[in-house]
Amino acid sequence: MNPKIVSLSDLENIIPDLKRQGKKIVHCHGVFDLLHVGHIRHFEAAKKYGDVLVVTITEDKYVNKGPNRPAFTDQVRAESVAALSCVDYVAINEYQMAVETIKRLRPDVYVKGSEYNTDKDYTGGIELEKEAILSVGGKIAFTDEITFSSSNLIHKYMNVYPQETINYLIEFAKKYSYEDIIQYIENIRKLKILVIGEAIIDEYCYCSSIGKSRKEPMLALKYLKTERFAGGSLAIANHISNFCDSVTLYAMLGRENSEEEFIGTKLNSNIKKCYFYKEESPTIIKRRFVEISPLAKLFEVYIFNEYAMYSAELERILRDNLVGYDVVIVSDFGHGMINKKTPSLISSNSKFLAVNTQLNAGNTGYNTISKYPRADYICLDEEELKMECRDKETSTEELISQVSDKLGCNEIIITTGPRGCITRSYNKDDRAIPAFSNKFLDRMGAGDAFFAITSPLVATLVPMEVVGFIGNAVGAMAVATIVNRDSISKPSLYKYIKTLMSI
Repeated sequence: MNPKIVSLSDLENIIPDLKRQGKKIVHCHGVFDLLHVGHIRHFEAAKKYGDVLVVTITEDKYVNKGPNRPAFTDQVRAESVAALSCVDYVAINEYQMAVETIKRLRPDVYVKGSEYNTDKDYTGGIELEKEAILSVGGKIAFTDEITFSSSNLIHKYMNVYPQETINYLIEFAKKYSYEDIIQYIENIRKLKILVIGEAIIDEYCYCSSIGKSRKEPMLALKYLKTERFAGGSLAIANHISNFCDSVTLYAMLGRENSEEEFIGTKLNSNIKKCYFYKEESPTIIKRRFVEISPLAKLFEVYIFNEYAMYSAELERILRDNLVGYDVVIVSDFGHGMINKKTPSLISSNSKFLAVNTQLNAGNTGYNTISKYPRADYICLDEEELKMECRDKETSTEELISQVSDKLGCNEIIITTGPRGCITRSYNKDDRAIPAFSNKFLDRMGAGDAFFAITSPLVATLVPMEVVGFIGNAVGAMAVATIVNRDSISKPSLYKYIKTLMSI
């Protein structure tokens, strides 16, 4: 290993000695996924601000440039940077951002590229880094060298995306700028959002297979551990609360084994909660037994009572309060919260109504979108659309038209798995938008993330092609993580969109 590469702790001890020798310390930080001439010139220019140049590298797990990144591991990236003569020390960062690292290393100058010297840093990271360097008595500087995009080079020469996807992104970027896309998302921040739906706890029981049972024709597993996640309407509320300041959740819990304490630890703090309890029922748990390596779901067990909940309190609150929300998002899993009367009540009292009726093993054939007499935005997957129309053979575009005419809904998105999505806008203009990920760790929960973020965008009249683009970016991020382990964050989404638009 190159002796320039040291641990962050070692670097923390080395720098004071260098300062006692009168050396001025310059610090650069970044991903540096594909080292190119722009990086080299940036480092050479940064070195001119002092005597010793230290570079910290973003750890793999904190790289927020999308599901297919980083292209190279942090160790490989560190070795590439350390090979440059102008660089004196390299360390892999231990934190998500450079803020704590700056405070530990206490450099004299912290240097970023010219692209960060702007008022349009929507993630807020550079401002936090400025505060950190000033707090340790240093200053921030910006280089003004030729810039290249690592993302562009990786996409162009490393076959991260199919050529069809690259062509689409090139054409999309001609019509919309990165700033346009981010502003559309920023515009939803002040909306008052209501999420309605069943609370679901997703359990993953991780196992390893140990062979076939000797006496029965079944697979024998060794249990390893269990991980629990907030799913259903809980996950949707978490996703959207990262983008909108005011989010209220109306969720169904079970009167028996409500899991309310666990749920409270999983919901974001800015979500206002209103629970309705189903008698003689537990809060829904979907327990999945999962082969841990590679990740593969073997079978699942539903812990629930599928009968419909009739709650006079819920009906009264819906009737009195729905009009106070800008966007009502109904995530209908077909497990009892939405009874025969509820859809009409919601449809007639919502300013803007976004609906997803999910098809799953607990409701197959009984939970279709036509139960709602009205919706302003419908988001379904392809199988849910075919089930609504009872038609496996007709084209998806024609089935979209049937549902649009039937419900009088002009804004529809149908997700098509690895093919991406199809958007339908008010002028009946259909657009097929390709998927942005070829890395599928876990598809569970991706549709909920897509629906959550796209609903307020449709409500603010964002062009449907843009809505589909953002939704596919969200979906690509969601399938790269285990179910709802992490909700979609604004900084991560913005960085990924910037990556997509740099092609």
